[in-house]
Amino acid sequence: MPIKNIYFLLLSILILSFNESVKKVNGPITLLTTSKEFKAGSKVSLSFSGIENDSIKLYCSNSYGSTLLTSSKTENNQTQYIFPEYISNKIGTVNWKLLTDSTKLSGKFMITRKQQPVSLETYLGPPSIEAGGKDYAMMVTIPTDVLDNPIKNNTKVTIQHQFLASERKEQVYTKNLIAYKNIYSPIKSGRMLLSSNCLNLDSKEYNLSIMPAISVNFEIFAERHHEYADGNQITTFTTSILKDKHGNVVSDGSFVEFFITNSEGNILKTTGTTIRGIATAQMIHPDHEESWSIKAYVIGISESNVLKIRYKKIIHDFDVVFSENNRTITIGPIKSFMNQMIPDGLEVRLEIYRGDTILDEYLKESREGYVRFHLNENIFKNGTYNLKIKSAGITQNFKDKKLW
Repeated sequence: MPIKNIYFLLLSILILSFNESVKKVNGPITLLTTSKEFKAGSKVSLSFSGIENDSIKLYCSNSYGSTLLTSSKTENNQTQYIFPEYISNKIGTVNWKLLTDSTKLSGKFMITRKQQPVSLETYLGPPSIEAGGKDYAMMVTIPTDVLDNPIKNNTKVTIQHQFLASERKEQVYTKNLIAYKNIYSPIKSGRMLLSSNCLNLDSKEYNLSIMPAISVNFEIFAERHHEYADGNQITTFTTSILKDKHGNVVSDGSFVEFFITNSEGNILKTTGTTIRGIATAQMIHPDHEESWSIKAYVIGISESNVLKIRYKKIIHDFDVVFSENNRTITIGPIKSFMNQMIPDGLEVRLEIYRGDTILDEYLKESREGYVRFHLNENIFKNGTYNLKIKSAGITQNFKDKKLW
């Protein structure tokens, strides 16, 4: 029966192994070490008398695990068990038990922290908060000793912060390994400097940015070289200085959109971003008499007043000359408000009809005050057509114009 034999063999090995760890002793065993507390990092050992068998082991455990310790003899014939550094360096309770079958000896002792920190682990976040006194960041400090053990509870930590002309110190105390402080934002925006101190050990300097809150409503203004609708010059729109409700200038790069509604209800849009609180945007003048209503928004946050501006007509009429069998149409000279030639780029539209049906349309821009169209005989056969010429809000109609 080979399986049964194997079973008895394994059982015998297990019993012999246990007997190796749990030894019989003849005389009484006495614990000689009286200390119940050791400093972390110091030599930690337990001494006994009456142990004649050097193979007796000491079982010990802490929050990091458990192990078996072997003994060593001292000069006065005592038995000593020395705890390894991975136990003696860590604070907490250590439980121990002497593994004998005749004497039941067990106990526990404390390993306490060194009170002088050598490191301040400090964390600050978030890195920026909103001005106004409601938003806050948290500064967390963890003082640790040379063995990376946290300092005991109720150890004083000083939080120091500087903002503008103000410097303050506040005391907090460690609890559950850490000390922390909520840093509430001041009313003004700027940069706050913070540091911590514990038992004459100082942390490095930390920066906390106090950002402006969202902007409140603002005003807009328009600036232009003249008030004529020449389709050439630029109107510049600017905002007042955008500020939050506490008077802080909003951050550079805040996006402002300007919506322009013309007299026909169509909407144009231009945009700008703030620099030192002021946003600037531009729009080219219309090419015909027009009225604009402008309003600006920081979308979802704030808005401006409504600004109304008018553009005067600069062209009251223009000449149209037909030549080359009425197939070449010359518009001009087109003159501006000082009787000067209109700047290049004025749009002129030509629409060609047969009766009331539009056949085609052409769009050109003025050059040196003139625009010329040519009606190709391969496209427009000889016959009678109706023509419309539109520019700068002016329309001229030519009915029954004969092409040949």
